Amino acid sequence: MSHTDERQSAGERRAAREAHLIASSKARDLSRELKINDFHGGVHPPENKHQSTGEPIGSIPLAEDLIVPLNQHIGGTAISLVKLGDEVLKGQKIAEADGPVSCPVHAPTSGKVVAIEPMAVPHASGMVADCIQIRTDGRDEWCALAPVADYQNRDINDLLEQIRECGIAGMGGAGFPTAVKLNPRGGAEIDTLIINGTECEPYITADDMLMRERADEIIGGVEILAHLLEQPERVLIGIEDNKPEAIQAMRQAAEGTRFHVVTFPTKYPSGGEKQLIEILTGREVPNEGLPANVGIVCQNVGTARAVYRAITLGEPLISRVTTVVGESLSRQRNIEVPLGTPIQHILECHSIDRGVLQRIVIGGPMMGYTVEDEASPVVKTTNCILAPTDKELPPPPPAQACIRCGLCAEACPASLLPQQLYWYARAEDREKLQAYNLFDCIECGACSYVCPSSIPLVQYYRAAKGDIRAARQEKEKADRARERFEYRKLRLEKAEQEKEAKRLARKKAAEEARKKREQDASSPEAQAAKQESDVVAAALARVKAKQATPEQQLARAQRTLTSAEHRVERMQQKLADAEEAQKAQLEAQLKTAELKLQEARDKLAEAEKLQAAAPAQEQPPAEGKGGKAEPSITEDKLTVASASSSAAGAAIERAKAAAAARASMSPEEKLASEIEALKKRVEKAEARLAKARSEDDPNTGAFETALEKMQAKLQEKLAQQGSGE
Repeated sequence: MSHTDERQSAGERRAAREAHLIASSKARDLSRELKINDFHGGVHPPENKHQSTGEPIGSIPLAEDLIVPLNQHIGGTAISLVKLGDEVLKGQKIAEADGPVSCPVHAPTSGKVVAIEPMAVPHASGMVADCIQIRTDGRDEWCALAPVADYQNRDINDLLEQIRECGIAGMGGAGFPTAVKLNPRGGAEIDTLIINGTECEPYITADDMLMRERADEIIGGVEILAHLLEQPERVLIGIEDNKPEAIQAMRQAAEGTRFHVVTFPTKYPSGGEKQLIEILTGREVPNEGLPANVGIVCQNVGTARAVYRAITLGEPLISRVTTVVGESLSRQRNIEVPLGTPIQHILECHSIDRGVLQRIVIGGPMMGYTVEDEASPVVKTTNCILAPTDKELPPPPPAQACIRCGLCAEACPASLLPQQLYWYARAEDREKLQAYNLFDCIECGACSYVCPSSIPLVQYYRAAKGDIRAARQEKEKADRARERFEYRKLRLEKAEQEKEAKRLARKKAAEEARKKREQDASSPEAQAAKQESDVVAAALARVKAKQATPEQQLARAQRTLTSAEHRVERMQQKLADAEEAQKAQLEAQLKTAELKLQEARDKLAEAEKLQAAAPAQEQPPAEGKGGKAEPSITEDKLTVASASSSAAGAAIERAKAAAAARASMSPEEKLASEIEALKKRVEKAEARLAKARSEDDPNTGAFETALEKMQAKLQEKLAQQGSGE
């Protein structure tokens, strides 16, 4: 069976199941059988909803600049796809989702990108975040859209990808990515789909007006959601009984479907996800768990409408219905506003009276938060902008000491112990806070509402949650760093073990090779080779012994002495011919040469003693001419050495005499002496060069260079003599 056939078969099965469920619902009235449950706690604050329901959903002129945050949802911040100066069209994707739990961001209108930088965003902390600023061009020109035709016969993964690409996120709570919520992990079986139309927060009527005027689109979205969840057994649309117009409109739109509009008594916070699930099904979501853990998926009516427009029209989430209310405004109503519209622009379009404005609240008075910067924009989760007066929403009085009355515990819809959480939050006892299920707190504000001491309990809980999340992130970072360190340590240990194994293998191989050589040594070939090596070793020993004889030592000492004497003579000659400035250096060199000459004499004397102590060779003395014995070679060398030593002494005396005579000369006489010496040196150099040329000596070039230098120096001295210097 082909992939297309499989999809058609799956579609047929879902259609048959849906038809069966519709028929079953006609046979029995589920709304009569459905038991409405109650949840623990809750309060009944003034509703104040009539102020903004007196006229239909409206609109306002486009702002000059739209500020589009890159993170309008839970999860990773989107990655910008545009750069400064880019022209964008309405609906164009301008930022890509980063990771599975993230959402892309689209341009709310056509215009030009003028900034990509951190800007003020609606947040309780007053933080700034990365945003894309678009200067609107007024044309509001759409980009090409890609709707999904005949979605019932399309693969569910394709539909989820379309929802993800359109940037749909929850519009009634924290903004969880809808595509992720519709694809529960862990094999959870979903038997109930709940559409949340409760909107229990005072002042807020965005969902109420949306159900009144856009009920058909909401029901169309519910049909798509049910299809994506493979037609769950029950689809319940929960609405509080204080919205009769919305209830009637939704029931009319749901006629002919198996969807049931269920009403229940008004009580705050029945719109909380866990509280609504308990009201409609009696099931309780586990601590820090998800509705999917109990077989339920819950979606907001605004999200259902956004899904409908994303699938049938290909329209991304770029606008939402927002309640604009408060006695400081001359006009209170609901408007469909482009995302990114600055709050200041919305307030000015409703003629705000800043003289009586107390503060600006995003959301309702129970769960909302104050914003200081009116440049903050509307985002996907902005369901209300409240601009009250001091009389309408007076500032809270100073907090007093807790009197342990227990009213907060009675009002808590999550059955927590707010008083204990308050003490542990003040003490920063994170373990106790988690033990008392802090993260089950939905921050509804019921505890703060009933507290007679005006303690801002929710603020303490929010701060404690932030600290715990930060600590968890730090722990995760530390755990990852420890894992990397341990992995590196294991890797190094493994490498060291491999090196040790290789070393042991080499050692073993060498040992085996040695044993093999020892075993092979007993073979005839090895014996022959050993004998040959012994002969060579004996010959080398004899040569070494011969070199170490007294005669050899005496000969080396004599050669060293002769070389030292010749060096002394050369240094004396240089000293006699040297200029005054060079004499000190040459005298030092002469002194060194004389010391080496003395060392050579001492070594010769030691060699003579060794020679005398050695046994005389048994051979007749060599006879010279006339039959007389000639002196031995050693005696001749000793005579030469003695003569050389005498010549060296005479040369030293001559050099000293020449130096003394030079010291008594006048400058003119010294110059004449230097010129005479240079002339002699030039003559010798010329003779040496001529000889080198005749013998084709390879050092002829060096001789020529030396002669040129001496001739240049002679000319310089002659010029000095001629000028009388």
